[in-house]
Amino acid sequence: MPESSIVVRPEPTDSPTYTAASRLQASGLLPAVDLFVDAAKTVPLPQPPTPLLLADYGAGTGHNALLPISRAIQALRDRTPREQPVLVAHTDAFDNDFSTLFDTLENDPDSYLTRDGAVYASAIGRSFYQQILPSYSVSLGWSSWAIHWLSRIPTAIPDHVLPAYSRDEQVRAACERQAAHDWHEFIAFRGRELTHHGRLVVLTMGLDEDGQLGLKPLVDSLYTGLRELWSSGLISAQELHGMIIPIVGRSEKDFVAPFAPKDRFEGLSIEHLETFDGQDRYFQQFRADKDARAFGRQWGSFIRAATFSCLIAGLEGGRADPRAGELSDRLERSVAEQMAAAPQEMHMPMVKLVLLKHTRPK
Repeated sequence: MPESSIVVRPEPTDSPTYTAASRLQASGLLPAVDLFVDAAKTVPLPQPPTPLLLADYGAGTGHNALLPISRAIQALRDRTPREQPVLVAHTDAFDNDFSTLFDTLENDPDSYLTRDGAVYASAIGRSFYQQILPSYSVSLGWSSWAIHWLSRIPTAIPDHVLPAYSRDEQVRAACERQAAHDWHEFIAFRGRELTHHGRLVVLTMGLDEDGQLGLKPLVDSLYTGLRELWSSGLISAQELHGMIIPIVGRSEKDFVAPFAPKDRFEGLSIEHLETFDGQDRYFQQFRADKDARAFGRQWGSFIRAATFSCLIAGLEGGRADPRAGELSDRLERSVAEQMAAAPQEMHMPMVKLVLLKHTRPK
C-alpha cells in the first residue's frame, strides 16, 4: 500500500458480524467505564441551558459507547437539572458505518437515548487525528478500541500482517514512529477541544512489560491462512505483501513521552495510567464446555469482523474485487481450524488512562 494511504479504522463490510465483534470488545470495557463514571462525577458543568457535550472518539457501530455513556449520563444527572441538554457527539472516519451507528442508538435496548428525553446524539465523519469539535467545548471524552489504528501505513511489511510481528527492525521502527506521531496528534487536538478541567478516558491496546502486543497465536494463524491462499493461487505475492493490519500497541513510556519534561502537553496531564490484562471470554467459555470447534469459530468470526476489510483492501480490485467473498470465507475457516486445533488463552495487554485538561489559553 502506498505510503500516503490513510487508514484510521476498518470499514465494517458485514454489520451484523462487526457488531458481534463490537459486543465482545464492549464486554471488556468495565475497567475503563469506572474511570469514565468517576470523571463524570467531577468535571465542571456548563450553566444551564448550555448543553453539556460528551464526545465518543472512534465510535464504530456504537456498541462500545452504550454502557460508558449511559452510566456517565446517570452520574451527570445527579449533578444537573433534568432538563439541561446533554449532547453526545460520536466521531469516526468519514467511511464509517454511520447508518448502523444510528440504528444502534435508536433501537438497541441499552441505548442512552431511551432513558432521557434531554439527551441528543450526533455524528461527525472526520479522523480524530485532527480537530473535530470546537475548542473548549468538550466536558467529557471517551475513546475505546480506536487509537491503536495507525493514521497511515508508513512502510511495506513483507513478512507479516501486523507490524509488531515483523522480523524487520526497520519496519517495526517506522511503525513505532508513526504511532508516536499519531498519539501526539490525537492528544494535541483533544487538548484544544476539552473544557477547563474536562477529562478524556481512553481504552486501547498496550504492550506488556516485555514489549509484546499480545494476540500472537490469533494473528499468526491469520498470516498462515493468507499464505495458504497465496500458495493455492487465490492471491498474488504482491497482494499478500499489501495486506496489512495497521494496529500498534503502546507502552506506558510511549503514552507519557509527549508530556515530558513538565508532565503537561496542550494543557493536559495524565491523571491515571494503567496496563492490565484483558479477559479472553472465548477461552473462559472453552474451559467450561471444552468445545474447541466453537472456540475456533468465535475467534475466526471476531478476526474477520475486526480486520478483514483491511486485508481485502490489498486485493488488486480492492473491496470491489470479485475474490473478496471467497478470500474472507476461506480465511475465516482457516483461522477457525487452526485455533480449534490448539486452543489457548489469548494474552491481551490493555491500557486505560485519563487525561485532565488544566488551563485555558493565555
